[in-house]
Amino acid sequence: MQAFFNLSYMKSVLFISCMLSCHLLLQSQSVPEIRKFFDEALRSSVSFDHLKILCETTEGRISGTAAAQRAVDLTRQMMVETNPDTVYLQEMKVIHWSRGDQETGRISSKVLGAKDLTISALGLSVGTGVRGVKAGVVEVMGIEELKEMNRKDVEGKIVFFNRPVDQSFFNTFAGYGSAVDQRVSGPSEAAGMGAVAVLVRSVTTATHDFAHTGVTRRNQEGKNIPAVAVSPVGADALSDWLKRDPDLSFFLETHSELLPEEVSYNVIGEIRGTDFPDQIITVGGHLDAWDNSPGAHDNGGGCMQSIEVLRLFRELNIRPKRTLRAVMFMDEEIEQRGGRKYAELAALNNEKHYFAIESDRGVASPTGFSIDASDHQLETLKSLKDQFEAYGVWNFFKGGSGVDIGFLKSVYPEVVLVGLVTDPQRYFDYHHSANDSFDKVNRREMQLGSAAMAALIYLVDHLDLFDH
Repeated sequence: MQAFFNLSYMKSVLFISCMLSCHLLLQSQSVPEIRKFFDEALRSSVSFDHLKILCETTEGRISGTAAAQRAVDLTRQMMVETNPDTVYLQEMKVIHWSRGDQETGRISSKVLGAKDLTISALGLSVGTGVRGVKAGVVEVMGIEELKEMNRKDVEGKIVFFNRPVDQSFFNTFAGYGSAVDQRVSGPSEAAGMGAVAVLVRSVTTATHDFAHTGVTRRNQEGKNIPAVAVSPVGADALSDWLKRDPDLSFFLETHSELLPEEVSYNVIGEIRGTDFPDQIITVGGHLDAWDNSPGAHDNGGGCMQSIEVLRLFRELNIRPKRTLRAVMFMDEEIEQRGGRKYAELAALNNEKHYFAIESDRGVASPTGFSIDASDHQLETLKSLKDQFEAYGVWNFFKGGSGVDIGFLKSVYPEVVLVGLVTDPQRYFDYHHSANDSFDKVNRREMQLGSAAMAALIYLVDHLDLFDH
């Protein structure tokens, strides 16, 4: 018992001593390498040019598709060009869902006439087939309202979930969370009440005629029904027509289907550490993007930023103490098999994971880091804030990190996970839609994010911040 007390006491003393040393060191002077990372990133267009190529040649790279495989091959070559010590692929099986032919959605009213709406099938949704589905429409403002209805009022109808994103949130991710349950769980709930199809208002902060897709949950036991997202303009039109003619009908034709699983890959590049090569620092983004989208912000930009971190270390001739690994994760959008496989193999290979950071909030201007760590680890990272404030990166807070690196936590409970946080105001204007195109990305904003991640990795590694 005394030995345990002494060990705990010594760890506390060492932690406080390390914190004080880091704080005094960082307060007394700027770390010159931080300026170098930002200077080089802001001067370069390599990563930005690579993103343009990715968006233009692999659009629709949802897992299991030929476009996804082109993205694997392309990013592997981009990794090679940064001259890391090794580049390799990590194999897995992935879901292959296909949208099929272009969807059709049309309002028909004896009073008002007919109107075509912009729609997009939800990921994993079943199709209607060539005959389509035509039925009356029941408008609800959410799943709870649907559950309060009588089954006879829903059976045989198309359920229209029309609750918009709550625009009052400054953090648009919170606003997104206020409405996304309709897309994820609404179709299965409606199917359970006898509905024949579902329309979901696109989960977006924008008012435009782009439809925003995303995954929906399938009933493993029971019926699955066709489900589509409707553009905000289309949702407003349908709601307005229903007020004037509650007896209108809606025709829906989709051709989506679930195909046999395919082999795909995570793409990985490494710079081997000089002092602790068996300790891994991961930086990553997800390579897949919805099939209706070029996937510039979600998440081609995050992938290019992760490769850029390797390039910055190489270009500046800075060798990390620990092995620095950039990972392009596959299949984040549907079943996260890339993230799961990465954690599974890390455990199987008995790897030591020290730190991980992910970029999956778009590539607008970086504002800080969301940190999944203990309170002690959080305070340690907060001691670095002074090094970043000159670049607009100021908000270090406790929160989630990223979907793909998050699986490491189940294998390594003490690993520190971080998500790059960016200005959120425009992200959901683009997210999961054809509007997420390369022209919506600003080179300087994207490069500031790349530099911020590289700088944080350098400080964590160079200062040996964590003792696990």
